[in-house]
Order: sequence, then structure tokens, then C-alpha cells
Amino acid sequence: MITRTQVRQFLAVVDGGSFTRAAALINVTQPTLSTGVGELEKHLGTKLFIREKRRIQLTEAGAKFLVHARKIQREFRLAEDETVKSSPPQKAIKLGVLESIASHILEPIIADYQSQEHDNPLSLLEGNVSELQNALAKGRIDAAITISPANISTGRIIPLFEEPYLLMVSSLHRIADRPIVSPEEVSSETMIARRSCELLAETSKFFTSHGARPPFSLRSPHDDRVIAMVRANLGITVAPRSHQTKGVSAIQLEGFLHDRTIALVLGDNWMRKFGSDHVLVESIKQNLELSPAIS
Repeated sequence: MITRTQVRQFLAVVDGGSFTRAAALINVTQPTLSTGVGELEKHLGTKLFIREKRRIQLTEAGAKFLVHARKIQREFRLAEDETVKSSPPQKAIKLGVLESIASHILEPIIADYQSQEHDNPLSLLEGNVSELQNALAKGRIDAAITISPANISTGRIIPLFEEPYLLMVSSLHRIADRPIVSPEEVSSETMIARRSCELLAETSKFFTSHGARPPFSLRSPHDDRVIAMVRANLGITVAPRSHQTKGVSAIQLEGFLHDRTIALVLGDNWMRKFGSDHVLVESIKQNLELSPAIS
């Protein structure tokens, strides 16, 4: 069976005048183009081109096939144009995601949404709290999973879950079984800094105020890397409870009483474009409100 790719390759050679120029026209390598034309000739049982050093010419069979190839290409383009005109344009959803949201929390949301039938392709934009608020305000994203802001009307905020910031240590660590520890008890421990942490400055001040100036074995903006290194016992860190995974223990740090509320924040035009009962909203609510990792 003749494919559209073979027709395009054949026409590119005709229009380009050489295999080299034809390959550049359709953005393929010359060997790929030569193979495609060769397969077309094999399928038709005849040579389509006379290959010479400086130029190529159509054979008699090639000239006859050219007439049909032009018609085929026109029909393909006509079918595409008419289909596009008759189909309503898809409204893509741009979802902002707080960079400190754990990947294992985000993954089931996306997997659930992608598995369902919908007309809105999804793309993600990572950022910190202020970056996502700015993107929402400027309409660069349609919604965001982020820390619940205080300056947005409640009608646009869907609270999802609350979680405390805890001390994360390897399950092999000497204090792994402790429910609570004082900052003095871990003042000599090697730390790992989460550069994505919203409380990075507060955490540093907290340890300093308790006389702790720990050495750092890693400073990383990637939370998955940080938690993996905690699990490997390279150091300890402070992180939201949802970052606890197998092999990592979460411990209350005495006197460090901070938490965060994660919410779905809808942009100004969300209701007009997608509605409150959109499948993405339901996927987020079902997967985050009931997540065992944050309950």
C-alpha cells in the first residue's frame, strides 16, 4: 500500500530537484529519503527517477505517477482543512504546579486525567508560590495547585489538604523511631537543604536560634533528589509530610510548628472556559483529598 509519507518524499524529490535538497525540504536524512523512494519504486514495480550525478529526471512511469501524486496530496490537504474547520478548537488547560509538591502526589492526578475522555489537553508549569500567583494574575495559567493564598476570593479556592513541616530522616537513622526530637538533639547532624522550600529562611533561623550551625551535604532545588538522599542517609532535612516515602521517617521537630494548606486555585476565566465540574477538578479533588500519603 502506498503511504502518504512516500507520496511526500516523491514530491519533495521532484520539487527539490535532488535528493539532498528534498531531504532538507521535508526535514529528514538523505538515507531515509532514499530508502522511502526505493520502497515506493519497489511497491510500484518500476523506476520513478533516472539518477545522474548532477541531476535527476523522471522516468515515463515517474511522470505518470506525478499526476496522481499531486492529486493525492491535494486531497489529503483538503481533508485536513475541512476537518479542522468542522471541529471546534480544543481549549488547552495550563496548570501551574507548586515545585515543592511531591511527584508521587502529582502523578496519580495526571494519570487519572489522561486516562479519561476530554477535549482539553493539559500542560504543566512549575513554579514557586509567587511565580504561580503572578502567572495566574497575568492569565498565563488557568489554575494552580499551590499553597492557599490569602488574597484571592474563596470562590476560586478549593482547599485540598493540610500538612505540617516535619524532620525527614532515613529509616536507618538513630532517631528514626522517635515521634519528636528537639533541635538540640540534631544540632550536630549533617543537613540537606531543599532550595524549593517555602520556609527555607525560617528553617535556617530556627536552627540558628537554637545554636545549631549544621554542615550541609547537599543543596538541591529538586525535592525528589533530596528525599532520595535522605533515604540513603546522606543527611536529614525539613519537608512537608507528603514527602515522606518508604525508607524515610517523618519526625516532629519540637518548637517548629509550621504547616501549609494546599489548594486548587482557579484563574479569573476558569469558570467561563471550563466550569466548576470539569474532569480535571474532579481528578485533583479525588486524588488529593483522599490520598493516604497526606491523611
